[in-house]
Amino acid sequence: MNKERILQHIVKKLSGDLDLLLQAAKTAHQASTHEENVPDNKYATLALEASYIAQAQANRAQEIRCALEAYRKLPLLDFPDDAPIRLSALVTLEDGDGNRKTLFIGPQSGGLKVEKGGGEIVVITPDSPVGRELLGKEAGDVVEMRSGASKREWEIVEVR
Repeated sequence: MNKERILQHIVKKLSGDLDLLLQAAKTAHQASTHEENVPDNKYATLALEASYIAQAQANRAQEIRCALEAYRKLPLLDFPDDAPIRLSALVTLEDGDGNRKTLFIGPQSGGLKVEKGGGEIVVITPDSPVGRELLGKEAGDVVEMRSGASKREWEIVEVR
């Protein structure tokens, strides 16, 4: 899968998430202002709780809008064999057991997963621990990553 298609999948997934969040925020807002939820005593907090939920969903929607804008403006760079990893790199790692994982270095929305022909690509950001470990490295370098208390070494087998 080429990076342009990966970028399209990321934008599509973020757009879907945004639509879902906006609908949820609208529903929570309606619940917070509905006449049946008007408090009749100081302990009736349903409207207040719904307003908190609506605000949190609206905040998350704004974060997704910013991420969408960042991905729509993201230039996809080419990486020759000796080029260091940076934003928009598609990085394939392999551990000592032959397990592979593919990561896309994106500006936002770390942790987002995009399906790729039977596998998945995980979006990471330069600010994440894995992103900081990979930035500046090249194909052939070995990086050490933690998962809980354990450490694993991964070889960078490809950077596109």
